[in-house]
Amino acid sequence: MKRFVIGALGALAAVTIASPAMAQATAGCTRELLKEKADQYRAAQADGRAIMHIRPMGEWVNYYENFELSSMSFGGVIASPQKVDWDRSFYDTTACSIYIESIITNPEHPYVLATLIRASGAIGSPAGTISGFDVIVADKDDWLFDASKTLYYAQREDWSEIPEAKRNSRQELQAAADAYLNLFKDKSIQVPWGTPCARLEGSAYTGKGQPDDTCNVGVPDNIDMAERRYVIDPVVGSVAVFLRMGPNRRPDAHVFRIEDGKIRYVHTVTNCGTDVNCGFDPLPKMLERNPNFYPKLDHVAVVTRPQR
Repeated sequence: MKRFVIGALGALAAVTIASPAMAQATAGCTRELLKEKADQYRAAQADGRAIMHIRPMGEWVNYYENFELSSMSFGGVIASPQKVDWDRSFYDTTACSIYIESIITNPEHPYVLATLIRASGAIGSPAGTISGFDVIVADKDDWLFDASKTLYYAQREDWSEIPEAKRNSRQELQAAADAYLNLFKDKSIQVPWGTPCARLEGSAYTGKGQPDDTCNVGVPDNIDMAERRYVIDPVVGSVAVFLRMGPNRRPDAHVFRIEDGKIRYVHTVTNCGTDVNCGFDPLPKMLERNPNFYPKLDHVAVVTRPQR
C-alpha cells in the first residue's frame, strides 16, 4: 500500500536547466500532461479530497503550507472543499512542475493561494507522478489582503500565449525575474521594465489601465529574496518564484509576465505569519492615507477565460 508521507524540502528544488537526472525524471513531461495534473488539483481542491483525485502520487509525497509541514487530509487548505472563483496556471515542462494562483472570495473565509506542484516523481517513475506540493496561503491580515480586489484586477490582465517566434528563452525569462528580485538588495541593478506594466501587491494595484503604466515605483531596501525556486513557462512568458523574503524569511511568491524580455505584470502572494499586514499598519489605515491603492479599471475588459 502506498504511503503518503510528509517529508522535508529537497535541496534541488530550484533548478532551471535540466541535469541528466532531471532529464530522466521528466522525460515525457508534456504541456498536455501538466494541464491534466492541474485539473486534478482543481478537482481535489473543490472536493477537499486530494488522494481521491490526484493520480498517480509517488510513495513519498511532500505537502507544505507556508513552507511548513502540513497535511493533505487534515488541516491543510486542500483538505477542505473550496469554490475557486478564478485561477491561472503555468506549466514548466523542463522541471515538470506547475504553478497555480487561485482566488477564493467566499465571505466566510476568503483566500489567495499560490501553489507549486512537482510532477516529476522520483527518478524512474513516469512523468506526471506527483512528488510534492507547496502552497502559500494568504488570508485575513496577510500582506494587503483583499481577495475580492485581487480578483477584480487579476481578471483584467492578459496572460495569453505568446507567438512562438516572439517567446523568450527560459534563461532570458529567469534573468528578467531575478533582476527585479535582486533590486531589493542592490539598487544598481538594471531591471528590464516594460511599458505598460502593473504590479498586483496582494490586492493593491499600481496600474490604471493606461499605456504609460509603470512598475518602477520603488521596492524596499536591503531585503534578501532567498531560496528561490522557479516555475518557468515560455509559452506565456511567465516566471513564478517561491522564496523567503526579508529578515523574517516570510513565505512569498513573486510571479512575472515577461514579453520581449520586458516585465509587464508582477504579482505577489505573501504570508505574514502572526504579524498583521507583515508588521505594517493594518490595511484600512493604509487605505486612509492612500486611496489610490485601488484604481478603477472598469474601462478594461475582463478576460472571460483565465489562462490555463
